[in-house]
Amino acid sequence: MSQAELVDDISTADEPPVLGPTARNVAFALIVGGMLLSALDSTIVATALPTIVGDLGGAEHMSWVVTAYLLTQTIATILGGKFGDLLGRKWIFVGSIVLFTAASALAGLSQTMTWLIGSRALQGIGGGGLTVTATAMIADIIPLRDRGKYQGAIGAVFGGTTVLGPLLGGFFTDHLSWQWVFYVNVPVALVILPFAVRLLPSVPTAAKPVFDTLGIVFVSLGSAGLILATSWGGTQYAWGSATIIGIVVGAVGCLVVFGYAERRAAEPILPLRLFRRNVFSVSAVLSFIVGFALLGTMTFLPTYLQYCQGVSATVSGLRTLPMVFGLIVASVGAGTVVSKTGRYRVFPIAGAIVMAVGMLLLARVDEHSSTTSVSLAMLVLGVGIGLAMQVLTIIVQNTVDYRDLGVATSGVTFFRTMGSSFGAAVFGTIYANQLKPKLGAAVVSSGADPRLVTTPEGVKSLPAAQHASVVHAYAESLQHVFASAVPVAVLALLVALVLRQVPMRGLTRPGAADLGHGFAMPDQRTSQEQLEAQVVRILRARLPEAAAALLDSSRAGLDAVQVWTLRQIAAQQLRAHGAIDPLTIAAAHRVPMALVRPALDDVLDAGMVTEQAGLVELSETGRERFRAFVLELWQWLVAQVEEANGAPLDDAGRDDLRLIARRVLLSEDPVSEPMEIAQAGG
Repeated sequence: MSQAELVDDISTADEPPVLGPTARNVAFALIVGGMLLSALDSTIVATALPTIVGDLGGAEHMSWVVTAYLLTQTIATILGGKFGDLLGRKWIFVGSIVLFTAASALAGLSQTMTWLIGSRALQGIGGGGLTVTATAMIADIIPLRDRGKYQGAIGAVFGGTTVLGPLLGGFFTDHLSWQWVFYVNVPVALVILPFAVRLLPSVPTAAKPVFDTLGIVFVSLGSAGLILATSWGGTQYAWGSATIIGIVVGAVGCLVVFGYAERRAAEPILPLRLFRRNVFSVSAVLSFIVGFALLGTMTFLPTYLQYCQGVSATVSGLRTLPMVFGLIVASVGAGTVVSKTGRYRVFPIAGAIVMAVGMLLLARVDEHSSTTSVSLAMLVLGVGIGLAMQVLTIIVQNTVDYRDLGVATSGVTFFRTMGSSFGAAVFGTIYANQLKPKLGAAVVSSGADPRLVTTPEGVKSLPAAQHASVVHAYAESLQHVFASAVPVAVLALLVALVLRQVPMRGLTRPGAADLGHGFAMPDQRTSQEQLEAQVVRILRARLPEAAAALLDSSRAGLDAVQVWTLRQIAAQQLRAHGAIDPLTIAAAHRVPMALVRPALDDVLDAGMVTEQAGLVELSETGRERFRAFVLELWQWLVAQVEEANGAPLDDAGRDDLRLIARRVLLSEDPVSEPMEIAQAGG
C-alpha cells in the first residue's frame, strides 16, 4: 500500500456505531457485574472451606473445590475468546452468565464433596467465559481514548476481589451458611441477565477465528491429568500404583502431542518459539511458582486460623489482609520501578528470597502463636510474592517480538493459573496425608468425639484437654504444608538467577489493568489491543506538546480549530453517508451550537466546507488539506511508537497501527477538546 493510499484509508474508513454516554456506562456496569461474579468465586470459597469439609466430609478432596474452578476457568478463557469472535461476544457473555448461575445453584445444593467439585468445574467454565468476553467487550463499546481508564477499572475490580472474596466468604459462612457463598451469585446474576440481553450491544466481528483445537484439547487433558495425579497420589492411591502411573504417563503423552500440535497450528495458543527466549521461559516458570505459592497458601491460611487460632470465618478473612496488603504494595511498587528504570532482574530474585523467609515463618507458627507473629509471617510472604508477580507480566510484554505480544502475555497468565491449580492440589495432598494419622491419633489419645473434630465449631466445643490435642494435630499438619512450600521458593530463586537482563521497549506501563493481570486475571489481549494502549499513552503524554509543531510542519496550513472542525465533519459524514446537520457535532460533544458555529464559519469562509439547505460537508479542498495533516500526524505517530519500542515496526505492526490511527482520527480528538479550542481561539 502506498503512503497516499494508506492515508486515504486512515482518513476515510467507517466506524461501528458509537454508544451515548449513558448507554456506554450502563453497558460497562453490566460487564463489571458479570466479571465480579467470576472474579469473586476464585477467592470467596477459601474461608468457607473448613466448614464445607466438616459438613460434607472428604478433607482429602478439599483442594479440588478450588482447583476444579481454576482449571476449567483457564480452559474456558482460551475457548471463550475464540467463540466470542465467532458467535459474538454478547451472546457468549449471556450464555456464560446462565451457566455460571445454574452451576452456583447446584454448588449450593451439594450433598457430597464430589457433587460440589463437579459444580465448581461448571462454574469455572461460566466464569472463564465471563472474564474473557468482559475484557474483550470493552473494546466494542468504549472509545479508544477512554479505554485504558475503563480497562484499569476492571483490573482494579479483579484485584480487589482478592481482598473482598475471603471477607464475604467468612461473613456468609458465619451469619447465613456456607451454601450462601454460592447462592449469592444467583440473585445478582438474575438481575444482570435481562439487562444484558436487552441493553448490551451486539457488535459484529471482523473475521472468523482460527481454532487450535488439538492444542486446546491436549493441553487441557495433560494439565488435568497431572493435577489429578498429584491430588490422588499418596491419598486415594499409592504413588507407585498402576492408576497413578497410568494417569502420569497419559498426561505426559498428551503434553507431548500438544507440543507436536503447536508446531503445526496456524494460530497456536502457545507458540513454542517463545521458549527460545530466556526472558519468556524463565518468566513462565516463575509465574507457575508464584501462582503455586499464592493460591496454595491462601487456600490453607483460613484453615489454620479457624482450627488453630479459633477465630470465626469472618475474622479469618480479615486476618489474611496483611498478606494481601503486602502483595499489592510490593506489586505496584516493583512495577513502577521497573517501568521507570528498565531494571527488572533484581525483583524476582528478591521476591523468591522474601517468599522463602515468609514460608519459613509460617512453618513455625502453631496454636500458641500470637496474632502479631502470624500477621508478620503473612505480610512477609505477601511482599515476596508481590515483588515477583507484577514484574513478570511487564517484562514479558516489553521483551517479546511484537507479533507474539498477545500470546506471550496470555501465556504468562496461563502458567500462573496452572501453578495455582497445582499448588492447591499438591498442598491439599500433603495436608490430607498429614492430617489423617495425626488427627486419628489425637482422637484415640484424648477420647474426643470423632464427629466433632472435623469442623471449627465442633473443635471449639471440645473440653480443654481434648481441644488441645486435636488443635495440635491440625497445627502440625499445617506446619508441614507451609514447610513443603519452602523448597518451592528456593526453586524460584534458582530459576530467577538465570533470568537475563535485556533492554525493554517501554510498550506497557503498570496501572490498574496490569494489577488485575497480576492477580491472574486472564489476559487474552491481542498484540493490536496492547498497541492501542501504547498509542493512547503517546497521544495523551506527547501530542499536546507536539501539536503546534505538527501544524507548522504539515502542508495543510491548518490551525488547531480547523483540524478539529474538519475531523468532526469527516467523521459525522461517514456515519451519515453524506452531508450532515452541524447540530450533530454539538450534540455529540454535549456543547451549545454557539460554541461550534464560529469554528464552522471559519472553515466555510476558507472554502474547506460547503453548506446547502443547512447541511455541511467537506469540499475537495477541505479533504485534501485534512489528508495532508493526517499524513503528518501518521509519520509522527510511527516515529513515536518505534522510538518507544526501540525498533522499527514490522509490516504487521504497521498494519495494526494504521487501524488504530484510523479509529483515533475518526472517533477521538487528535488535537484538543472543544472547550480547549474555544479558549485557544479566544
